[in-house]
Amino acid sequence: MRISILWVIPLALAVVTGTWWFNTRHMDFLTPPSAAKLEEIRIRAESSLPRPDLMAQAVIEPIIAKEPEPPPLPIEEPKPPIDLGDLQAPLTLQHYGERSASGSAHLIELASALEEASEPRRALLAWERVLDLTRPDESQAAAAISSITRLRSILPDWNVQPETAIRLTLQASTGKKFAKILPAILEGVARDLEKSSSGIVKVKSVVSVGKTTQAGASPTPVAFWLAGPDKKSNTTEVLSFKVDSAEALKAEVLTSVFRLIQSHLDRNTAFTPPTPLVEAEDPLSALTSRVTRLSWSEFATALNQPQKIPAKP
Repeated sequence: MRISILWVIPLALAVVTGTWWFNTRHMDFLTPPSAAKLEEIRIRAESSLPRPDLMAQAVIEPIIAKEPEPPPLPIEEPKPPIDLGDLQAPLTLQHYGERSASGSAHLIELASALEEASEPRRALLAWERVLDLTRPDESQAAAAISSITRLRSILPDWNVQPETAIRLTLQASTGKKFAKILPAILEGVARDLEKSSSGIVKVKSVVSVGKTTQAGASPTPVAFWLAGPDKKSNTTEVLSFKVDSAEALKAEVLTSVFRLIQSHLDRNTAFTPPTPLVEAEDPLSALTSRVTRLSWSEFATALNQPQKIPAKP
């Protein structure tokens, strides 16, 4: 049975039109979509597209090697505070000598900590141990000398009772040129030595005058030595020098005292002797700051011993 084309065309149009109307009858083609709807459509569309930045990162990251992270720095444990010892223990000239085996740096740290703890008398003893019982290098010795000078200037003398001081005799022999001025100079030197020793020694001066053998214009020789309080006591070696003016005499005597103490400590004790005086150095300042009070005591005590009488053959 054949259907006339007059029916086919209307039927085809009816099917298409009916299908479109059935599926779109609830849709609104005239009202624009809301902002929320547009954002939803945009997000959905973007999520379905490939990400160029992720694609580039996926290609680049395996090629570029990352620098290794540095290892963590070691954590230094805080240094424990130095042991100050018993701050109530009675002080002695030998104080902190037992710590000398730990070296100059340890004693310097101890002395500095004692100063911070407001213990200047104990700090001074620790600074002195740096000089007389260890082997400090140049910078350590300079620090100790500076601190000793500073603390000695603000602290009282170690011994304030002259009757308990160790007796010494300052002896000199010269010609007639200095016969009148030498006793007064030696008496002044004796007082300087007592002050330099912090009251540890009490010094008596003795001058003997001999005949002048040189012409008056030439330098006058002076012989000089230290001894105990009596004729049976030990004596130092004799040092001699020549001076041509009274002004130079006192400095030469003080320099000789420094050299005699230095020689005694070097030859007869285990103490570290002070280094020689440098040019233009004040010998009195050196006797105060570079010769420790313990060294003064050791030197004077040795001279107070009786002389050893050599055995008969």
